Amino acid sequence: MDKKNICILYGGKSGEHEVSMLSAASVISHLDRGLYEITAVGISKAGRWYLQPEATADVDAGRGLSITADEDLLVYIAPGAGLFCEGRRLDADFVFPVLHGTFGEDGTVQGLLELADLPYAGSGVSGSSIGMDKEIIKKIWIAAGLDTVPCRSLNVDLYSSSEFSLTDFASGLENEYGYPLFIKPARAGSSVGISKADDYAEFAEAVTKAFKFDSRIIFEPAVDAREIECSVIGNFTAEAYLPGEIAPTHEFYDYEAKYIDENGAALIIPADIPEELIERVKKTAVRAYLEAGIEGMARVDFFIDRKSGKLLLNEVNTIPGFTSISMFSKMCEAGGLPYSNMLDKLITLGEERFNSRNKLSFTLAEEAETV
Repeated sequence: MDKKNICILYGGKSGEHEVSMLSAASVISHLDRGLYEITAVGISKAGRWYLQPEATADVDAGRGLSITADEDLLVYIAPGAGLFCEGRRLDADFVFPVLHGTFGEDGTVQGLLELADLPYAGSGVSGSSIGMDKEIIKKIWIAAGLDTVPCRSLNVDLYSSSEFSLTDFASGLENEYGYPLFIKPARAGSSVGISKADDYAEFAEAVTKAFKFDSRIIFEPAVDAREIECSVIGNFTAEAYLPGEIAPTHEFYDYEAKYIDENGAALIIPADIPEELIERVKKTAVRAYLEAGIEGMARVDFFIDRKSGKLLLNEVNTIPGFTSISMFSKMCEAGGLPYSNMLDKLITLGEERFNSRNKLSFTLAEEAETV
């Protein structure tokens, strides 16, 4: 059997560039070399794509991943024809974007790969875009009758206008939610740009910080809660795996706790909750996933309110972390799907979606164009 060539995209023009490199190294190390050849393309922080001929050897030798910006190995996309480098088409049967955050998880790369006519892992354009937008996905979940942590939003144009008063805005939020509040970029992941504010001074500082990462930010009430996560895999039908619990040692599960401090959180799999609640988490995770039109994979995040016991949806990650300490693969494994087999499944799902899409008609003529 001929091996498939899997093109790994990593890095990216994102605040999660370094996390992506850790995740991609883990994916490369777990891909079955008996089934796949690997081509690696590193995306610089400026957004330029470069072929990385030594990436697989570096991972195998334990050196991790880096990005060499060799202009002679610049990679570009030809619509309808795939990926090219040095004037030749790259041998890429399938693309695995291991890109977190902006310009990777938000539908932009997915649209580019659609134009290039390449199958890829993970959600499509709309599911990726919706999953990345914390405000929009909450509106979808609330409209579907799913219990969700509420939020309010603010865009930079209104914030910058002479008519806007941040003190009045903060006062309204305080009346509605009370302090403490979480302030977040609407479209960023890995807790990038997120702050917790206990008073107006911290609130104002947090707003400035969040606007560095997005032109729209959201405000949520702080919920005294346990943090529960659930891995979901599938296209138009989906399966949820055994949920886990995050027990942060930091004030909240911030970027440092996730990726820098190895003791930043305890990862408890399965979550120490009743069996009935485990099943409810799994069922709700699948429904939240499908309501948002997500495909391929996602990690769905919940809160369990310590006071009321209520299960609340918080957010979703359509390209979750794949590092050695990331919850997504660990929860799949606890549910009976080992890491390497999980990658196989994601590749199969991406191919199935690609083949299904290619059966659609893109012309009103009675006979499809052949050229």
